[in-house]
Amino acid sequence: MKEISVSELQDNMFDAIGKEWMLVTAGTQEKFNMMTASWGGTGILWGKPVAFIFIRPERYTYEFIEEGDKLTLSFLGEEHKEVHKICGSKSGRDMDKVAASGLKPYVMEDGTISYEQARLVLVCKKLYADMIQEDKFVDKLLINRWYGEGHGNLHKMYILEIQHVYVK
Repeated sequence: MKEISVSELQDNMFDAIGKEWMLVTAGTQEKFNMMTASWGGTGILWGKPVAFIFIRPERYTYEFIEEGDKLTLSFLGEEHKEVHKICGSKSGRDMDKVAASGLKPYVMEDGTISYEQARLVLVCKKLYADMIQEDKFVDKLLINRWYGEGHGNLHKMYILEIQHVYVK
């Protein structure tokens, strides 16, 4: 993969995150986990290029994100939807998602994990994290739609500094 500056990034991140989806991966080369995510965004905050993601505490990947200070956001392309379906519906607690999905882990220079299949990788460092709180919703209809009966816990929001951008 080739490193580019964040200002050289050509992707429409609305489509990349919302339609293509991404793999959020945290942990070490010895033990890591990944999950599919389609909620998040990118921008500038505190004078830094940032990404923001939302992870539910019951997700296995959450434990890995909490333990470390870095993670990757890997974009595989639309042709890898089956990988995303596995990584978004199965838990790494119960199965080897790497084997099941056919992913080929790739250790980045800083020790974070991505995948040979990735067309774009954002290597990120955690800057801020906080739980979404029910009493802070201005549009109360969102609570029932996304967190009502059977939807699970509220998400934790992470704001991440984008430290490196890699493209194929």
